[in-house]
Amino acid sequence: MFKRTALFSSILIASTAHAQIEEVIVTSTKQEASTQDIPVAVSALGQEALEQLGITDFTDYLIQMPGVTAGGGGPGQNTIYIRGVASTTPNLTTSGVAGLAPNVALYLDEQPLSQPGRNLDVYAADMNRVEVLKGPQGTLFGASSQAGTVRLITNKPDPSGFSGKVKFGAAFTQNGEPSNNVEAMINAPVSDSVTLRGVVYVDNQGGYIDNVAGSITAASSARFQPGGFQADDNATSDPLLGADTTGVTFNTADNGAKVEDDFNEVTYAGTRLSGLWQINDDWKLLVGVTQQTMDSEGVFFVDPELGDLEIQRYESDTLEDEFVNTNWTLEGRLGALDMVYTGAFTDRESDQAVDYVDYLFVGQYLPYYICDSAAVYPGDNGATPPVDNLPSGTCQAPNMLVEGTVKTKVQTHELRFSTDQGAAVRATFGGFYSDLELKEANNFVYPGSIAQGYAANTPYTTGYISDAGPAPAGTVFRNDVLRTDEQYGVFGELTVDISEQISATFGARWYDIEVDFEGSANGSFCNKGTVSALEPLGVDANAYGTDISDLYNADGQYTFIGSCDPALRNTFTNATAVAGNANFDLLNADQDEAGEARQAAVIAGLNAPDAAETDGVIGKFSLSWTPSENQLYYVTWSEGFRPGFLNRPGGAAAGNYTVPYAFDTDELTNYEFGWKLDLLDGNLRLNGDIFFAQVENLQVGIFDPAISNLFFADNAADAEIKGVEGEFIWLPAETNGLTVSGGFSVLDTEITESFVTDFVQEGDELAFAPELQLNLQVRQEWDLTTGQTAHVMSHVSYSDKAATDIVVPNRTMLDSWTLVGVTAGVTNDQWAAELYIDNLFDKRAELSGNATFNVNRITVARPRTVGFRVSYDI
Repeated sequence: MFKRTALFSSILIASTAHAQIEEVIVTSTKQEASTQDIPVAVSALGQEALEQLGITDFTDYLIQMPGVTAGGGGPGQNTIYIRGVASTTPNLTTSGVAGLAPNVALYLDEQPLSQPGRNLDVYAADMNRVEVLKGPQGTLFGASSQAGTVRLITNKPDPSGFSGKVKFGAAFTQNGEPSNNVEAMINAPVSDSVTLRGVVYVDNQGGYIDNVAGSITAASSARFQPGGFQADDNATSDPLLGADTTGVTFNTADNGAKVEDDFNEVTYAGTRLSGLWQINDDWKLLVGVTQQTMDSEGVFFVDPELGDLEIQRYESDTLEDEFVNTNWTLEGRLGALDMVYTGAFTDRESDQAVDYVDYLFVGQYLPYYICDSAAVYPGDNGATPPVDNLPSGTCQAPNMLVEGTVKTKVQTHELRFSTDQGAAVRATFGGFYSDLELKEANNFVYPGSIAQGYAANTPYTTGYISDAGPAPAGTVFRNDVLRTDEQYGVFGELTVDISEQISATFGARWYDIEVDFEGSANGSFCNKGTVSALEPLGVDANAYGTDISDLYNADGQYTFIGSCDPALRNTFTNATAVAGNANFDLLNADQDEAGEARQAAVIAGLNAPDAAETDGVIGKFSLSWTPSENQLYYVTWSEGFRPGFLNRPGGAAAGNYTVPYAFDTDELTNYEFGWKLDLLDGNLRLNGDIFFAQVENLQVGIFDPAISNLFFADNAADAEIKGVEGEFIWLPAETNGLTVSGGFSVLDTEITESFVTDFVQEGDELAFAPELQLNLQVRQEWDLTTGQTAHVMSHVSYSDKAATDIVVPNRTMLDSWTLVGVTAGVTNDQWAAELYIDNLFDKRAELSGNATFNVNRITVARPRTVGFRVSYDI
């Protein structure tokens, strides 16, 4: 009797005497089951596959899974996508305040830990498996499982006996720094009913990208360059497009002190301790604590306009990302029901510094802060009416950075029950609650502003404030926000065996979600010099920012802060007051069109929502047919969604477009036909599915300084996705010890309707949706006369080209790529030793990228790396 699995893109150790496909048990239906026995498109990298492929972190398993892609810029800074359901990737420096909710849920064991723009990059130490559930999983896994779910499942304490394992390795990257890692695990029953399991690890990954010498001035700013972003409501900027700037002294930012080879280093270090208490025959309690710190320097993307693996950064990029996860699961029986209560709490803090010089290329208003007024507004030199003078004066060096801290606290609780899973009618049902609190404080520091005499930036005072300020010297813009996400859910799935071969599954989930936003986005506009008699030199004018707490308080009034003079600021309590306010009209007397737009925005702001709220019911129906124990066919209809959010620059307008105060949920409906087949007496496995998905009101993140200098989002389009995906494992009967496996994904994505045609075009493909992805692994094992088993393995991964965004001005194209790796080693019952080469042909596989700031930044795979790894079982 052969064993069963749906182990996608994995290589399994096959006995040279009795080849068989091994079984992998998953919990994708909230019940333990073989992947071959459930009508769900689920793939898994089991523990043996993780070890054989040397998978340790997010990038490693991303490469090995067709149909799974990611946008982002390095460790802990990615967003996961499945089946090409992607529009845009959150900008890292504003991911908390403006990032879309992920549409793929990331779970660590039982806890969802999805976060905009910052996936939890859990190191794969003592990991049991990585499960990937494709297609909507919302009935069982809730919001953000719109396109699928990725679950990281750790090994649990084993009461059967004492065991331990030690692993270490080293690697050398072509033209890069060496790497090394060590991991130790111990499993120890301490009594008849209590077992402990602990793991500790450190992985130092050497850099391979060079920060090369360069210099830049504010002359490259979008304000001075033809074709740059221009604000429609600022006519004084138009003459600067290609204007004669020979009268301006542009001070140079030089990165000579930052030049460094192989500067993108990262270290993972952590511990995990779990304990299992077998209370009695019916009840057990599992408790675990995981702590991990990830430290990185440099960046993990390159500039394709420079040399191989090169970038120019003018400030130091650093990231310290630490989390502590505490989780507990109580399992038992209540009469005829199995009961599971599982809860978790995670506390995560990311402290990061990001070079922000690239903003120069789109920052229409950036020179305002680092240049003399005569350079930025040559017609405003005191003459009435203004005179078209040539730009003059000085622009300071544009070396800029963002210093940010993101603190996230998540607690989740789930109580579920299940009936006898062997019965003809069986059910799983329960309730879910989660509470996420995200605090993001970002200081956008322009050192050149200090020389221009700007007063300190301080926050607004009507709502949430993490730091009363003032901000550090040179801070010209500051985000200080609290984002909360509270979710309630009731879910259930009922399966009925219509006959011995046919079963029907009905699923539904009721949800209630509230996402709220407090704080401020405050700039230093008007902070230079004496503003008015009421605003003396050195005092923050608190103008032209966004008092988010005031805007989204649903109290029927709104304080208009679009004035440098506090005497002209007003609190409006109704639309009539706005329309007839003399001060408002005076403020905009010389800008009629812009004044009308701002006035309309304020009127709309009086109706801004208190929070982004949504509730409803989503469903699922699946019909499966099992004509024999080796065949399973199914059809599924399922729905998925993700919640909406609020915009910082709600009400900002240009031309015919106005930024919405809130954007709504987007919804996905999926139709799928799948199969799971074991053929050739269990030596060949063929699993696959064909699907068609429709996305309505697709959420899109947008950056256009012509409208606002803040990122915002909208429900921008409808889309369709058609696809075929599959996987296979083949153990040729005539060749003992040979295993061939692989997988593929074919996608056809299209924007079918655009609601914001200035940004998104009908007929375009979705982002991070390559038409074709493939992988193949071939492993040969044979017994040695000394009693050991030797092996060699090769693995190949391919991805077609893909766009990084559906917003036309913000996207670039990623080239297709192929990566090849080989391994060879020897094992016995106690130890294993292996040599490997990753990226054998030293290709620059373009895994991700963006062009948000009008320059291409491409994340590439690690160059050719040669290494060894050794493990010893205690």
